[in-house]
Amino acid sequence: MAQKSSTKDKYSILLPTYNERENLPLIIWLLVKSFTESGYDYEVIVIDDGSPDGTLEIAQQLQDIYGKDKIVLKPRAKKLGLGTAYIHGIKHATGNFIIIMDADLSHHPKFIPEFIKTQQENDYDVVSGTRYRGTGGVYGWDFKRKLISRGANYVTQILLRPGASDLTGSFRLYKKDVLHKLIDACVSKGYVFQMEMIIRARQLNYTIGEVPITFVDRVYGESKLGGNEIIGFVKGLLTLFATT
Repeated sequence: MAQKSSTKDKYSILLPTYNERENLPLIIWLLVKSFTESGYDYEVIVIDDGSPDGTLEIAQQLQDIYGKDKIVLKPRAKKLGLGTAYIHGIKHATGNFIIIMDADLSHHPKFIPEFIKTQQENDYDVVSGTRYRGTGGVYGWDFKRKLISRGANYVTQILLRPGASDLTGSFRLYKKDVLHKLIDACVSKGYVFQMEMIIRARQLNYTIGEVPITFVDRVYGESKLGGNEIIGFVKGLLTLFATT
């Protein structure tokens, strides 16, 4: 029988930011609302990579509103990549569970209670949000962007057979000790990092649950996904295929 989660569980949300001053107040408000309503203990760790748009100043104002115990600021001097942002954030996390998500409102906090429930019912090591199963989906992308995402996922499924339906998504819940071990096992640091985390989890025999999510394209700001990221993804995919 699966272990039930204890009432002492705490969830640390890692929120890497770069030029998210418009999005940050709303995503923080939605997170606070979701956790307050569900009654789970939490903290939001904002890892800003030297945003020139004043994201950190907005984060400081939010910390004044919600309190330093709930909004924890761990900025870095410059943009160093997503993988290293999680490594930096987890060092300061006091929760025994870690939630990773985007700060641009593409991941809605309303799905988090379902992540927690799914984890508790089955004692999963990882719970991953999926756009490609059940009621999951993507809104606001043009055909080209959907094609790239679907294509990347499809090719990865064929080459690596990971046993999870959405590898390039970045909305997940991890047991903290499991995330530590996965980060240690991962070699990628960019866009491929999310995919490698699931591949390594399967390699290390960790259990993975999935929750259907709707992904909504960012309303404010520019997408960080460009040609370099796509080239990096293909290179990373081939490296993983050769080494796993």
